[in-house]
Amino acid sequence: MRKHERLSDRDDEFDSSFEHANDLNWRAKRRGNRDDDEPAPTRRGRLTEDARDQLAQLREDAEIADVPDGADRWSTWDAADHGPKPWPEWLIPDLSAVDRELGIVKTGKEADVFLLERSLPGSDRACLLAAKRYRSNDHRMFHRDAGYLEGRRMRRSREQRAVENRTSFGRNLIAEQWAVAEFAALSTLWQLGAPVPYPVSRAGTELLLEFVGTDGAAAPRLAQLRPEPDELLDLWRQLVDAVNLLASAGLAHGDLSAFNLMVHDGRLVVIDLPQVVDLVANPRGAEFLERDVRNVAGWFTSRGLAPEIAEPLDLVEMLLDTAGMTR
Repeated sequence: MRKHERLSDRDDEFDSSFEHANDLNWRAKRRGNRDDDEPAPTRRGRLTEDARDQLAQLREDAEIADVPDGADRWSTWDAADHGPKPWPEWLIPDLSAVDRELGIVKTGKEADVFLLERSLPGSDRACLLAAKRYRSNDHRMFHRDAGYLEGRRMRRSREQRAVENRTSFGRNLIAEQWAVAEFAALSTLWQLGAPVPYPVSRAGTELLLEFVGTDGAAAPRLAQLRPEPDELLDLWRQLVDAVNLLASAGLAHGDLSAFNLMVHDGRLVVIDLPQVVDLVANPRGAEFLERDVRNVAGWFTSRGLAPEIAEPLDLVEMLLDTAGMTR
């Protein structure tokens, strides 16, 4: 029996997250957000662009109406999927909490990350969150998404065809898949004890995550550091443990590099997992895994780690064995 099969319960949870997103998309499509190639309904015409804009504005106004303390919105907790229990003590799940945006943390090709403060009015309770928001359909630039999407199948043929043809509706489904995949992977890995930010919630294509940093300043990326030899070796060992945990869940990061690793108080933290790869379901799984390993091993050796310690092929073989796979 493959080792990843012993995690069937977690796999079911991972798959059900995709199914949940598909159900949401199906209901949305029935309400009017239909495939580009699908004929307009006969009884109810499509909303005009102006009407859609007005409806969206009304919904936005309703969300921010009567928000206290100058906050930007009420907490989205009640309308979101939640992270795994037990919830961290610092988290504020109260429905009466409010969110205040404090600025942008990072911009990227696929998503932007904002700093949020969630607080409970009338109390001193507050926590910082990272809000990762995937960009609108017009600006999304997912990098070589076709390879990552292999092995991720939609349950309905119409949706699968829209994804394959990259229609407007299909691209929106892809964005939903990225968000669902990242949230599901973070939830699974957090429960395994992997060094990832705690996934607070997911609402649509917005992920709320534990903020990794101090006093509102994000922790540095590994690529920004020049570790001393002892620290470099320690970070390498932490990395090996982290990718081994991913492999034990049958996963590879898919885009691992020194830019997708943070270092906070000497602790390595793995971030940016929307393109997470199922090593078995994706026919290129082993290829993505090897690329991950070569990327990070090359960074460590370029900073002075002995090549025999950061030997890519040895680590790849170990990870494939952990995942229950053979060459």
